[in-house]
Amino acid sequence: MDGEIEPDRLEAKLDSDDEPLVVDIRNPEQFRRGHIPDSVNLPLAELTLGVEDVAAADHVVTVCPHGQASIKAARLISAYEGFDGRVDSLRGGLTAWEGPLERDAEPAGADEGPDAPF
Repeated sequence: MDGEIEPDRLEAKLDSDDEPLVVDIRNPEQFRRGHIPDSVNLPLAELTLGVEDVAAADHVVTVCPHGQASIKAARLISAYEGFDGRVDSLRGGLTAWEGPLERDAEPAGADEGPDAPF
């Protein structure tokens, strides 16, 4: 793991040519409720099986609700033998994120839960 990235810095990078791959490690239901646009969902429990899917990225930013589990995920990705890019964790997680969130459409008749992204 290389470090933590501040939410405003990540937002600026997402609007540049140097866009990192954002890996949201929450479960799929939490991800559908709200996630950073263009991020991919790779739950922490499945990360060891899916890490090769992100190995080609030059820069990965891991995201979780509060920025704690994403540190663990960033360390796991950086330890992967086939990965040689930069890995950061979003400092403060989605609670610190003030940028846009994308929500996936709920299936018809889905029970509406809290409007929180996590």
